[in-house]
Amino acid sequence: MKGTDTIVFIKYEDIPLDQRRHVTYGKTVVNYRPEKEDPNRKRLTVGGNRIVYPGDVSTPTVEMMTVKMHLNSVISTKGARYCTIDIKDFYLNTTMERPEFMRMKITNLPPEFVALYKLNDIADQNGTVYMRIQKGMYGLPQAGILAQKLLEQRLNVHGYRQSPITPGLLKHDTCPISFTLCVDDFGVKYVGREHAEHLKNVLNENYKCAVDWDGKKYLDMDIDWDYDGRKVHVSMLDYIPEALARFQHKTPRKPQHQPYPHTKPTYRATKQYVVDSEESEPTSKEDKTYIQEVIETLLYYARCVDASMLPALGSLATQQANPTQNTMKKVKQLLDYAATHPDAIVTYNASDMVLAAHSDASYLSESNARSRAGGHFFMSSDSETPPNNGAVMTISQIIKAVLSSGSRSRCIIHKLPRSSTYKTRPRIPETRTTTHSNQTDNTTALGVVNQNVMKKLKSMDMKYHWLRCRISQEQFRHYWKDGKSIMQTMSRNTTLVSTIWPRPQGLHSLQIFRS
Repeated sequence: MKGTDTIVFIKYEDIPLDQRRHVTYGKTVVNYRPEKEDPNRKRLTVGGNRIVYPGDVSTPTVEMMTVKMHLNSVISTKGARYCTIDIKDFYLNTTMERPEFMRMKITNLPPEFVALYKLNDIADQNGTVYMRIQKGMYGLPQAGILAQKLLEQRLNVHGYRQSPITPGLLKHDTCPISFTLCVDDFGVKYVGREHAEHLKNVLNENYKCAVDWDGKKYLDMDIDWDYDGRKVHVSMLDYIPEALARFQHKTPRKPQHQPYPHTKPTYRATKQYVVDSEESEPTSKEDKTYIQEVIETLLYYARCVDASMLPALGSLATQQANPTQNTMKKVKQLLDYAATHPDAIVTYNASDMVLAAHSDASYLSESNARSRAGGHFFMSSDSETPPNNGAVMTISQIIKAVLSSGSRSRCIIHKLPRSSTYKTRPRIPETRTTTHSNQTDNTTALGVVNQNVMKKLKSMDMKYHWLRCRISQEQFRHYWKDGKSIMQTMSRNTTLVSTIWPRPQGLHSLQIFRS
């Protein structure tokens, strides 16, 4: 096997004095990746927690919302197609301006390495061998940013440039091709296969690449394309079964259709109060780790396809620092819900690519006098009442501030597009950049943002004035719809609808449309 000069064995005396304190360790990691060409993988990685890198190691990567908007753009562009590209060993062989140093026990190295490099002669009295790392390796905190900068330089030579507004979104200067980049995974939209072939050839000049021309898998999401019907169906069919096996959670005998316990209403009462959290015994350290791992695992699934878990995950996240036995019961209920509904599917239909949103808030519905904001963001048309579509982003989060009224709670969600998009509106190729539409059922909140309510504005935060500024520039359009009509729409859209497109292994799934 030809060497790459990534590691050079040295003596301890050869390490610079200012870096001897930060000599890290090496670790062998074994994993099974069935989607890779060689699924049985063994890697020598670097302990990155002991490395002190003087530069910025943050790597700009694509957001989930950008990926979903990109998928919407494919089916909304005539003649567009989608494929995925995966670069092999992306982090490796990247030249480093500043070397790092690592140590390993000579007993952990293969005997042929010890004999070939005469490591017994340079090992210290404790049997430790030291190495100088000259090129990128897995585990280095700066490996990601160095590899991405090098990739971007190579792509710029051929006319591919990253968007200055949206990180992780790149397009060609002249050709109708764009792609999202997450580490070494490319989700490519192209009009004309010759343009995708050009990108493939550019990457093959310096990397080994695998191309899936059907574009069926991206970021663990299963993608089913219906180009004729101008639809795309996004799911994660194997995610929940694998998660249940990991946490050793069995399917419940009785189906669970509620991800989180609800507060029982007090009938005939004029006010409904949040029930104080019940006191129970704290969990063990192992159970605390278990709870945190469940929340972390299901959060990615909820952000990708099943937004119905987000309120439960948000409430559990506030309890995970000091969980109790009641917290564990709620986590078990969430896992029961996931086992009962393991195959969530989001369907995107072709649209005019105008960002629209349905917003609402619940006032004082959480413990400690907190409220919750909710938003359903989707791509639609620039009409008076934009038709619903699959969510590119769903917000269900507890508002940090303690608000004095329900109107202010609803104003919070009106402000959220600012943090979820860049420069107010989405910047996807072939995307119309018309007014962003936001629906609300609260007339006071609508009056505040439309400048019809002018009283007591000194006590209001700058974010509300930011909304007014955007509306004055005709970048946002807020409109009111009565709650009765919204509830009727929700009742129609929460019906289970059987899908008819072919699924893997001949399965037919169910889709839940939620407003």
